[in-house]
Formats: sequence, structure tokens, C-alpha cells
Amino acid sequence: MEKETEIKTETIAETTNFIAWKAEEPDGEITFHIELGTVTLHFFKEEWEEFIELTRALS
Repeated sequence: MEKETEIKTETIAETTNFIAWKAEEPDGEITFHIELGTVTLHFFKEEWEEFIELTRALS
């Protein structure tokens, strides 16, 4: 029987309505996720870095 792999998750930031978290996938890939109500955005590391750059430019 194959051993189940556990995905490690960590909350990055959270407000009343939104949450950002990251996950370490079984293959070692780190993915980032933002939950905005009923919409969830999923990013690979390179995409996440570009998204953070974009949000910093907005302020």
C-alpha cells in the first residue's frame, strides 16, 4: 500500500474575509493561494513573486 503524502500548509495573512496561504506539495513545489470569497487564486513561486511585485506597485 502506498504511503499517503501530507501537504504542509502555512497561513501567510488573513483578514475577516480573505486569506493567503502557501502549501508545500509532495513533490517539493511550493504553491501560493489567495481565497477571495468564492474565488481562489493559485500561484507557483515565480507567479507569486510577480503578483507581489504587482500589488506593491498599486500602493
